[in-house]
Amino acid sequence: MNSAVSEPALIGVDWGTSSFRAFLIGAEGEVLDGVSSSDGIMHVPDQSFEAVLERLIGAWTAKKSLPILASGMITSRNGWVETPYANMPLGACGLGQRLVQYKVANGALFHFVTGASTEHVGGPDVMRGEETQIIGASALGLSEGTFVMPGTHSKWVQVADGKIVDFSTYMTGELFSALKGHTILGTLMAEGPFNQDAFEMGVKAGFGDASNLLHNLFHVRTLPLMGKIPQEATADYMSGLLIGTEVAAAMGEVEVSGEITIVGRNDLTDRYEAALRTAGLQSRRASEEIVAKGHFLIARAAGLVR
Repeated sequence: MNSAVSEPALIGVDWGTSSFRAFLIGAEGEVLDGVSSSDGIMHVPDQSFEAVLERLIGAWTAKKSLPILASGMITSRNGWVETPYANMPLGACGLGQRLVQYKVANGALFHFVTGASTEHVGGPDVMRGEETQIIGASALGLSEGTFVMPGTHSKWVQVADGKIVDFSTYMTGELFSALKGHTILGTLMAEGPFNQDAFEMGVKAGFGDASNLLHNLFHVRTLPLMGKIPQEATADYMSGLLIGTEVAAAMGEVEVSGEITIVGRNDLTDRYEAALRTAGLQSRRASEEIVAKGHFLIARAAGLVR
């Protein structure tokens, strides 16, 4: 990346359960440099978070004293510094006012972004890290509408005027892993290349009959058993079935107008894009630097950068 655009003004850290990303951010919010690794919070022995930071971003902090903003599961009960949850609606100013400060042994001052929570009829819902990405979307002109954030626990987020107004979590990814690895449904699955037809077949079944998921899941076994789909396509069919059911459930909760914004960086994001298209919904993708934009907007709202 070109570091001659401006002087560094902020370090943003996106620290999740399984991965670590950090950004050296300039005075206008541009990303000057970046680093990523698999040092997620569950992979840090003895919670030696300061040692990980020194190894990964020590070159940045050694050159200049910069404010450091951290978001993600690093602020959870299993992380480094647990922060409280903020209620809806929530924007950059609200998050900037709720930063939790923490000074490390070398004197560097961290500012931890709080998580977000909302209350539904069935119980509360929470997020950590996604709120920073959603705030960053407004810097890219994406300040209204519906956002989907694929993952182990995917999020559907409603945004108005640059603020998060509501969200729902779906345990689709975790359910897929559990069903594939620990139930009879996985016994007929075989490895193979991605099968688009089987995936779309599953999406249509899930989207068109979401309330019948417990029955439809048995088809994951019977379709390959009866030779309706090849064993190599069974996992893709189940993936489509679960994602299609998720999309249908989300559509039942909110009224979507315009394109749905997908926030993600991997092949799971590709699947959600295909699933939305199969369901007749339009989508677009947010930039991979969206979380760094969020760090900058929150830091600016808190007066850490100008």
